Amino acid sequence: MGVFDSVTSVALNSALDGLAARQTAIADNVANLQTPNYQAKRVQFEDALKAAVAEGSGAVTATTSRSLEPTDTNGNNVNLDTETVSNVDTNLRYSLATQAVSGQFSAIRAAMKTS
Repeated sequence: MGVFDSVTSVALNSALDGLAARQTAIADNVANLQTPNYQAKRVQFEDALKAAVAEGSGAVTATTSRSLEPTDTNGNNVNLDTETVSNVDTNLRYSLATQAVSGQFSAIRAAMKTS
């Protein structure tokens, strides 16, 4: 197993993919704030990622589903407050995950310099 195949590396990659999918879903939701009958998208991957890491894999694919939240009179259920909070949370998580990946590469570079 190579360095980039470690559970940590695979899990970080899965997390980054899931967070990127969530950012796309949030952007779609906000863009359709006034679209009649539009149902907000929700991206899930954290529970599957936790289980995959526990099983020694770390590889998961995010799933996107439609929100079951109540709708307005026009059938739209996008809540701008929810999307804003989710966007801030997702951006913070993405930043932390990219820092972790950067730390891995720094450790690899340091190891290569000493060998």
